[in-house]
Amino acid sequence: MVFDLYFKQYLEEFNEMELERWNYHFGCVLIGAMYLYQVTGEQIYYDAILNFGNRYVDNDGTIIGYVAEEQNVDLMASGRLLYFLYDNTQEEKYLKGIHSIMKHLKNQPRTSQGNFWHKKIYPFQVWLDGLYMVQPFYMEYEKRFNHKENYEDTIKQFDNVREYLYDEEKHLYYHAYDERKVMKWADKKTGRSPSFWLRSMGWYLMALVDCYEISEEKNAQETFGALLKEAIEGMKEYLDQEHLLFYQLIDRKDLDGNYLETSGSAMVSYAILKGARMGAIEKEYISVGEKILAALEAQKMIVRDGKFHLIDTCKSAGLGPKEERDGSAEYYLSEPISEDNAHGVATCMMAYAEWRKCKEMR
Repeated sequence: MVFDLYFKQYLEEFNEMELERWNYHFGCVLIGAMYLYQVTGEQIYYDAILNFGNRYVDNDGTIIGYVAEEQNVDLMASGRLLYFLYDNTQEEKYLKGIHSIMKHLKNQPRTSQGNFWHKKIYPFQVWLDGLYMVQPFYMEYEKRFNHKENYEDTIKQFDNVREYLYDEEKHLYYHAYDERKVMKWADKKTGRSPSFWLRSMGWYLMALVDCYEISEEKNAQETFGALLKEAIEGMKEYLDQEHLLFYQLIDRKDLDGNYLETSGSAMVSYAILKGARMGAIEKEYISVGEKILAALEAQKMIVRDGKFHLIDTCKSAGLGPKEERDGSAEYYLSEPISEDNAHGVATCMMAYAEWRKCKEMR
């Protein structure tokens, strides 16, 4: 009930925002709206997506604010909306936009292991965030236009991340990996960043479960399903049993200033609910995903001045690109905590939509 009202309140204001450029933050909000439209059929969700498409995609398929020279996989995440827009409007500009993004992806630099660089300003670096930003778009393109010929490319990139970023003792993934091992934040032996940041783990889980859904192919689903189950089992070890949410620094509940963070907790809920609904993990996990979502609504929604607000979302976090943002625990806890932040809103929308879909199955 509260989430229903809040999402509609948020989208009414969102449609009037001056969005600074085509970016993944607002694209994720509208991916959440897309899921809610699929499960509810309510026009407000569809209209928000269409409004975004009309504002940012010209008739010739040019995406306003997409700077190809940045070689930035973050810019590709919102491309998933173009599939939805083309399917529902049949407007050629959306199809042209899809092919334009794919053209840029083909030119994206890679590490020696074959993973896409996160951005031009982050050379030879693989971030968990980037898997969500680009791999679901890539797999959807392969399914629709290329006979799934490059599915193995995506699978290999996930396998590489498992090899280079997974901690066998903690059962968690580090935020990023520097192939050259030269960044201030990179371990000189492993190239790994030093901390387990909740939202980066959330991006990884969402990438896995979305690629599982898109692939519709046995070998791919077996790989994504096994990785998903392993990662979720690892995350369950760190679920705060009193509050049923996760900490900003997943494994450091002991640290002063660490807090139960909204967006990453919602991401885990989404991945669990969707994974269980599709059979990637056991159906018994649904109750875990439900509890996390219920805890978010109960503990992270407040009312002020007659409006709902979603609190305790990390505003932003990253690594570098130079000496700043060193990946330490102190760094992640120094980033501002915000309310009504797109990361938190988007992922709560996604988790809530999945809960609705699970409910319909019963």
